Amino acid sequence: MSDPAASWTLAARTARRELRGSLSSFRIFLTCLALGVAAIAAVGSTRAMLEESISADAREILGGDVLVDIVHRPATADEFTAIASAGDVAGSAEMRAMIRAAVPDGGRTLIELKTVADSYPLYGELETAPTLPLSELLDRRNGIWGAAVAPELLTKLALSVGDRVRVGEAVFEVRASIVHEPDRIGGSGLFSLGPRVLIAGTALDDTALVQPGSLIHYNYRVRLPAETSPAQFIAGINEAFPDAGWRIRTLNESSPRLTRLIGRVTLFLSFVGLTALLVGGVGVANAVRSWLDGKTATIATLKCIGATRALIFRIYLLQVMVLACGGIGIGLVFGAALPWLAADALSRVVPIRIATGVFAEPLAVAALFGLLTALVFSIWSVARAGEIPPGSLFRALVTPSHGRPRGIYILATGVFAAALGGLAIATASDAGFATWFVAGSLSAMIAFRAAAAGISAIASRIRGVRRPAVRLALAGLHRPGAATASVVLSLGLGLSMLVTVATIEGNLSRQIADELPADAPAFFFVDIQPQQIDPFQSLVAEISGVERSEQVPMLRGRITGINGVPAGEANIAAEARWVLRGDRGITWAADAPAHNPIVDGEWWPADYRGDMLVSLDAQIARGLGLGLGDTITVNVLGREFTATIANTRDIDWQRLAINFVMVFSPGILESAPRMHIAVVHADEGAEDPLERRVTDRFPNFTSIRVRAAIETVAALVGNVGAAVRLTTLITLVSGALVLAGAIAAGRRRRIYDSVVLKVLGATRRDIVTAYFLEYGLLGLVTAVLASIVGSITGWAIVTRLLRVDWTPEPAAVALTVAVGTVITVGAGLIGTWHALGQSAAPWLRNE
Repeated sequence: MSDPAASWTLAARTARRELRGSLSSFRIFLTCLALGVAAIAAVGSTRAMLEESISADAREILGGDVLVDIVHRPATADEFTAIASAGDVAGSAEMRAMIRAAVPDGGRTLIELKTVADSYPLYGELETAPTLPLSELLDRRNGIWGAAVAPELLTKLALSVGDRVRVGEAVFEVRASIVHEPDRIGGSGLFSLGPRVLIAGTALDDTALVQPGSLIHYNYRVRLPAETSPAQFIAGINEAFPDAGWRIRTLNESSPRLTRLIGRVTLFLSFVGLTALLVGGVGVANAVRSWLDGKTATIATLKCIGATRALIFRIYLLQVMVLACGGIGIGLVFGAALPWLAADALSRVVPIRIATGVFAEPLAVAALFGLLTALVFSIWSVARAGEIPPGSLFRALVTPSHGRPRGIYILATGVFAAALGGLAIATASDAGFATWFVAGSLSAMIAFRAAAAGISAIASRIRGVRRPAVRLALAGLHRPGAATASVVLSLGLGLSMLVTVATIEGNLSRQIADELPADAPAFFFVDIQPQQIDPFQSLVAEISGVERSEQVPMLRGRITGINGVPAGEANIAAEARWVLRGDRGITWAADAPAHNPIVDGEWWPADYRGDMLVSLDAQIARGLGLGLGDTITVNVLGREFTATIANTRDIDWQRLAINFVMVFSPGILESAPRMHIAVVHADEGAEDPLERRVTDRFPNFTSIRVRAAIETVAALVGNVGAAVRLTTLITLVSGALVLAGAIAAGRRRRIYDSVVLKVLGATRRDIVTAYFLEYGLLGLVTAVLASIVGSITGWAIVTRLLRVDWTPEPAAVALTVAVGTVITVGAGLIGTWHALGQSAAPWLRNE
């Protein structure tokens, strides 16, 4: 038929008639495709839901249309006048401090302290229990200030509403617990080291916490009138005060930390979902091949009556794609529904109002992923079906077609595969990471396919085995139509992803919580005033169990220029961008830090008093594109200083010592208002008395327990890890389904083999033993290969991307080997048990 349109019309009519009886052959096809699409759609929809929630409540999360953040100092009178003239203003101050129950030997803990003005909040509502107006909640009553505290603080210190607490030098009455703080994540973000405490702005002076150099963020949230845009406001105050050193955020940056966290987690989860879809793609290929093998007689008949290769290709491709659309549709329904079901749980983790809905873009992307996967994994088998000769009508069981399709179809498969990889890169938030994922996935698939070919080749060359069961098992690994390739590829990908996730999480957990460095400090103490250093060191020296303490001066500075180029315009490597986000701790020193070896350059003389020099972290210097002799400009307390890079240092951040990205030469910074930071090394048994005596003597100090901080971080990593593990299980389920499909596809062959073996005298036990050995060897080898691939992938991510030390995870590897072997053997025996019960007589008569 020469008319393409007529050919497609005929193909569609024929496909519609044949499709009615084909659904039962495509259960695993539909399930594999639906699982992968559902995973990608669910992850994408969840991300869209969270981003939409942040965007919808951006004003409430930020606390205004614009937020002006100044570190160390409040706005001057002129600066505040300029800010307030633009609209309504709610000023606040945020800092870390210590809180103590106002009773003898009362408990104490680190808190996130925030002062609020009478106009707070500009957007949203502060909800407390009991519900009180802000004036009754925080104002002074009978000489005692009020406070609203996070519920977890009440639990931790065994407090109740009405109890009194001490913050610094001031006493506060707990008048309510905080139910909802509208701008909580817009300030300190999702991660915090302590519970929130709200007090009145005028109460801060009574605490005596505000000292020169204290690390305090003074925030001014502004509600602009409709005729003033944030850009106009920013341009105006920056022009009026070019050296103010403030950081200004708009609605587009209402919660940058949370947005970055969502992006990173969903990026990884999306790739896990795509892996599940690729694993399912193997199931698609198996299902299509098995279905077409069963259509050998039909295809041969069509060829006998004049059907061309092209017509047969169109008939069966149409059927496959119609069914693929069904599987994709099922996946989209579940993918769209899952975020709705998870909304309540997410609202407890992320303190924002979740805006549920159906998000078209991630669903369209997931559908396109599914469509391309179906095409990539089905064209080869469908095209090969067109090569079936009419003679196969008479020997379909013995000689199924396994030829190579024509070049045009191989090219089409390559084009769709490239489109699939391109889509993964184009839709990822990190194109570099996505490129490595695509390359790694392709390499893994080639490696597993090559391993399967190697297994078959080795099995075919083993000679001299006397036990019949072993010979049958080895023969089953390389016989025509063997499931070796499908099992190794699908189960291998799923298991390798499981090992990768387990090794990454295991290494991160160990780095964070399980393996504190031997010389890790017990405490960091911050906000130490210069005149308090000697009394502090004397007090610490008196406490039994304290080994030593170290202290250095500290300021906060923000990098504003790199070699004369504004920091926002400089070309910065991804791994160094964090150093430009906000303020960094800086210090000065006459001598080089003992634990930071010099990489390039030389340290300045101890008595140096020349032009300002700076020592940089070597990795950050490379990321910023800086070398010896280059310059860096830093804004400190509203003044800009430019320093020349004299040397770079190798910093081991995992030692938990006092480390700074930037260490300046002595000189002008010594006269700036500053505070000191100290670390104290002590026995675990000395931690409680040390914290009690230091914070009793110095109420302005902020005490940070290293172990408690690490436990907080570990809990956050654990929550993220749980989501990743759950998504990874989908990959493993897809692998198991593909395995089941591969075994089911060979059921007719297994029945035929069992009948022949029975006729030749084999017992049920002989056949079961042969199958057990075959699947056991296949599962064991696949699991070992997956462990190797997963471990290598985990190592690369841990050492190259996360930049932490690598430790093998033998437990994860052993579990993977066991799980892979058990799944393969179990699925194999279950799938072939039916074959063992077949009577030989009907098969002998029909064959």
